[in-house]
Amino acid sequence: MRIKTITRQHRRDFYAIYECEHCGHTEKKYGYDDSYFHKEVIPKMKCSKCGKTADENYRPLGTKYPDWQIV
Repeated sequence: MRIKTITRQHRRDFYAIYECEHCGHTEKKYGYDDSYFHKEVIPKMKCSKCGKTADENYRPLGTKYPDWQIV
């Protein structure tokens, strides 16, 4: 899965529309805007339709705020 659009964000918590790279299925889910979530959690999300995870060439988005910054 990858983030298609962030629909709402408050501090580091956000809701986004995630899209499967394989089948194009979209889901609206919660997220957390830190580098761990973008690099480790999102690529391991399984699509509820096809059950696949991100490819090896997945490139995470950057965070809105640096990890060290308190928001």
